[in-house]
Amino acid sequence: MAVKPRVFVTVRQSKRPHTPNSPYIHNCFMDMGVSGSVYINSQIPSSSGLGSSAAITVATLCAINDEFQLGKTREEIADMAFEIEKKVQKGRASPTDTTVSSYGGIVLITGSSRRRLPPQNLQIVIGDTLVSHNTSKMVEQVSDLKKKHPEIVGHLLDAIEGVSLNAIHHLDNPRELGRYMDMNHALLDALGVGHPALSRLVLAARTAGAFGAKLTGAGGGGCMVALAPKGLKQRVAKAIEASNARAIVTGIDTEGARKEKHV
Repeated sequence: MAVKPRVFVTVRQSKRPHTPNSPYIHNCFMDMGVSGSVYINSQIPSSSGLGSSAAITVATLCAINDEFQLGKTREEIADMAFEIEKKVQKGRASPTDTTVSSYGGIVLITGSSRRRLPPQNLQIVIGDTLVSHNTSKMVEQVSDLKKKHPEIVGHLLDAIEGVSLNAIHHLDNPRELGRYMDMNHALLDALGVGHPALSRLVLAARTAGAFGAKLTGAGGGGCMVALAPKGLKQRVAKAIEASNARAIVTGIDTEGARKEKHV
């Protein structure tokens, strides 16, 4: 699902374009077949499990598309962004982050199928452990564990899929959805992608009254997300901050990528 913090990207045609340090941005210009200057202002912490690279990639492609009047559709942008993520992350990327960054809302992705789910007014509190993680490293770690213990890890992955597919039928019931989040977090912990700082924030959020809480992203640090009752969002946020972390009180963004009129 897409949350409300955003990445703002401005692209300008330039006679002396600078070479971007980011491989994501570099590939955006390469794949679009143009060169220019790019300026980024992000509300999303990087290497935190919130899909910042996908948001930057989608926003950069949209800005290039607009500045150079290339006429790409939103679907083409989403597909290009996924291919760029896959290239940079050496085939380990998922289309989830680039899809929700492009379209907003909640998206269920199974194999090559992408299905938008009904929008929900969920009360979300994100906790940033301020511990950076490496997505490729965590994915490789799970892959290695699967090679050593294929039957155990296979059952864990099947259980995670089962939790997710059952949870989508309870998007309008935050209390029940929170229980599925707790199950998901326990399964991810069993896969070895947890972190002491994540466990501390998850427990703090639950103790403060959250319906449920789980890590988000690749794990090994980064962020967790809590589902809170409307009247307890600030209490959950304070509990997270009291655990030496950063809290972001937010909700689901249903708009996706957009052109800003006044930046």
